[in-house]
Amino acid sequence: MEQFGCKGTSVSGKGRQYTVAAYILQERAQLMDLSALALALRQDALVLGIAEPTVTWKLIDEEDWSSSWKDHWEPQEIGDRFLICPAWQTPPESAGDRAILRLDPGVAFGTGAHATTQLCLESLEIRFDGEPTDAIVADIGCGSGILAIGALMLGAQQAYAVDIDPIAVRAARSNRDLNDIPPERMIVEPGSLSDLTELLKGQPVDGFFCNILAEVIIDLIPHMAAISKKTTWGVISGVLAEQVKPIHDVLEQNDWIVATLWKRKEWCCFNIRRS
Repeated sequence: MEQFGCKGTSVSGKGRQYTVAAYILQERAQLMDLSALALALRQDALVLGIAEPTVTWKLIDEEDWSSSWKDHWEPQEIGDRFLICPAWQTPPESAGDRAILRLDPGVAFGTGAHATTQLCLESLEIRFDGEPTDAIVADIGCGSGILAIGALMLGAQQAYAVDIDPIAVRAARSNRDLNDIPPERMIVEPGSLSDLTELLKGQPVDGFFCNILAEVIIDLIPHMAAISKKTTWGVISGVLAEQVKPIHDVLEQNDWIVATLWKRKEWCCFNIRRS
């Protein structure tokens, strides 16, 4: 199922009977593809000598499970500079001089409620003081686009954002427009670090952020030099406390220095620079 492109596979069982549930975007799963997956599952069962599985499909309306949380999401202050405001609400008068970042993430990650997103936004406050700069930044695994938008609001000149999830790409583009950011200042495309490298056409970035799974980060670190120069900085999060050492070791092996390591709850955030 993972090889087929399914996300979020779960297994539940009782006795010797198990239900395996997996989710895939409708646009990626045409009927012929689903038939091919069902055949592959039956072939596996035959090879293993177990009962042929019953395969069923159900189309889930995105709004059935993605909208109910919106009723409970309120404007939220993050760090000293940001106020994250749901797109369907009016920013509070108490916002003061905070940068108001309007957001409708849909089902993409990045509302500002998660500790890793907060740590990344607070890290950006160290790099930018609100005045315009000529800095070029990159968001690897952009989700809702919240970090790229935040960097531009604080003073970055240009942001590139990539994500392997087409839903995230759509959300990031929508949130870019919601915050009146011209498309040429925030370029959002499907893909990962290799695709970002092609987008940059050999031009290094001044800084990047990567708030995704630790296992993926470890795979990406050896390739981050392709978008970096001697003065490039990075913000890495999505890392649990027990995953810090392997991340730290791989960073050192690839000539990155951990300038600071922040922790909130069980989550950690690396602020790194070239050695």
